Amino acid sequence: MSSKEELKKTAGIHAAKYVKNGMKVGLGTGSTVKYTILELGRRIKEENLEIMCVPTSIATEKLSIENGIQLHELSSLDGLDLVIDGADEFDKDLTLIKGGGGALVREKIIAQASKQMIVVADDSKKVESLGRFPLPVEVIQFSWKETRRQISQITGLPESKIEKRNQNNNSFITDNGNFILDLHLETIENPQKLESDLNKLAGVLDCGLFCNIANIVVLAGKNGLEIISN
Repeated sequence: MSSKEELKKTAGIHAAKYVKNGMKVGLGTGSTVKYTILELGRRIKEENLEIMCVPTSIATEKLSIENGIQLHELSSLDGLDLVIDGADEFDKDLTLIKGGGGALVREKIIAQASKQMIVVADDSKKVESLGRFPLPVEVIQFSWKETRRQISQITGLPESKIEKRNQNNNSFITDNGNFILDLHLETIENPQKLESDLNKLAGVLDCGLFCNIANIVVLAGKNGLEIISN
């Protein structure tokens, strides 16, 4: 296991400690929160942990079922106690960029339904200014090039820097049946305004900016674990 993978494992396992018996828990998507899911599965088997969980993606649903985690529809639980999820970037205000795995909309729905959001990350995800990681925007397939044109207008970003995400030489399709446009912004000076401006466009379902949602980051680095809270 690489040193970076070890950091992800350390953060993911530590975050599972926030989950207590009887909680309603959102399960995020990605290579770090995978270890949280594996640890929760272990606790269910070995410690008789009883929790009710909601997955943020089809991939997380599959992994959770494989590990004996009981899943529910979000609407049946009247909100969640917490969600544990990863991030592609976060800044000092705990504003996040998410969506590298393409699950940003479901992740945001579940995060907004939770009393607390705990982010698991390795220290490569901590940045001074958001934007080095391309900002994912989920758009409906209908007339997506027009949506891209409008995104270009409101951001000032050339269309050449607004890339439709592909996978295996085909368009990447989200679990919701939509496309992802990745915005190569380099830096984001006002995340809240950008999130608001993008989400006003009819063709945009949501973007990967998570503002004023995250409460705690469990950060694993070469010097150990750091817990950052806002």
